[in-house]
Amino acid sequence: MPRPIVAIVGRPNVGKSTLFNRLLGRRVAIVEDTPGVTRDRVYGHTDWRGREFTVVDTGGLGLTEAPYTAIVAEQAQAAIEEADLILFLVDGKEGPTPLDQDLADQFRTAQRPVLLVVNKVDNTPREAAAQEFYALGLGEIYPISALNGRDVADLLDEVVERLLPAEPEPEEEERIKLAIVGRPNVGKSSLLNAILGYTRTLVSPVAGTTRDPVDVPFEHGPHRYLLIDTAGIRRPGKYQGSLEYYCVLRAERALQRADVGVVVVDASFGVVDGDKRVAGLTHELGRGCVIFVNKWDLVKGRTPREFGKTVRDEMPFLSYAPIVVGSSLQRRGMDELLETCADVANNHALRVNTSELNRVLHEAVDARPYTRRGRQFKIYYATMPSVKPPCIVLFVNDPRLPHISYMRYLENQLRAKFGFMGTPLNLVLRPRTREEAEERMART
Repeated sequence: MPRPIVAIVGRPNVGKSTLFNRLLGRRVAIVEDTPGVTRDRVYGHTDWRGREFTVVDTGGLGLTEAPYTAIVAEQAQAAIEEADLILFLVDGKEGPTPLDQDLADQFRTAQRPVLLVVNKVDNTPREAAAQEFYALGLGEIYPISALNGRDVADLLDEVVERLLPAEPEPEEEERIKLAIVGRPNVGKSSLLNAILGYTRTLVSPVAGTTRDPVDVPFEHGPHRYLLIDTAGIRRPGKYQGSLEYYCVLRAERALQRADVGVVVVDASFGVVDGDKRVAGLTHELGRGCVIFVNKWDLVKGRTPREFGKTVRDEMPFLSYAPIVVGSSLQRRGMDELLETCADVANNHALRVNTSELNRVLHEAVDARPYTRRGRQFKIYYATMPSVKPPCIVLFVNDPRLPHISYMRYLENQLRAKFGFMGTPLNLVLRPRTREEAEERMART
């Protein structure tokens, strides 16, 4: 189930990023040190008392130049539209300002819970001074110090109390769940329309709440799909940073529910940072991935092979993802795209026979033994405990021995034998002694 979103909103320099870092702490979601995967991150996942949620740092949107009033108003409106809970952060050292009052007026009419958090309250005298913020008319205040952590635990208790309780994901009929994602203006909406116009059978849309994506079930050939629509995002305003940021956030919510992410790239622009950001998110969340190069009708003097090489060079972390070239405007490439998505979904859920898995891995090690500092790397046996994405656990003599290049070699051998096109493949190393391995194999 998608995590609820908690947005930290306030005027510049009140400590939004400091609070963001404090809330995430050591519980921040693990991300890869890969170009394009984690760069410019302004959100993160955390949990408190067993409740998981996503924290949004709106201070990371580049809102540092005047006029402050208009920009912060845009930021606040975007948070109102997207967040499940708003932390309205103010500066307890400076006291209430006219901009704080304007934002309070804006939040008062929002159909979202708002917690008024007074930051920089480092001592008892400042806690007394923080009472001034009751004048903003938002009810209870929550004095904290994001810098030293004072009373942040109490704030987190209130956050999880206000969030709706986690509900089990309702059972859905077996369909391939697709999420069309991409930076703004790459043609996500036109691709969605092209897919639905191209399919032979269209089932009535199933709408969630007004803030949720609209899920559209449809059928194409022998396959049944569920299209998770991310195109319903409203443009927060003229500030491109806010728009791109919330597109990424909406993409994450859709990808959390999807089997396959269709990453849309505008062929007329090439691959830019925004594309890599969304593509990295798809990889990071472990979803199957197909890269759709849209607007190919606007490209002159380049071949699909040449553009594909550019994609590979700019997104090396998606080397496993197939590339489909087409035009949503002309409805070119739709059949290939949907068939490729079906293949990727199958690979994303592919479970390999244990004996065959071990045979391939042992042959790979025999063909290319690996030794480091006089010690030979050994794989005793392997299992596949989970799929979506496929996860293979290798029980070895020492997980610290193999270099990343050797792990890549093993991954390539597995892909060469079993396919796994379009899906990340997680290889996990765990230590075992030879005696433990032999005992385990004897039991199986």
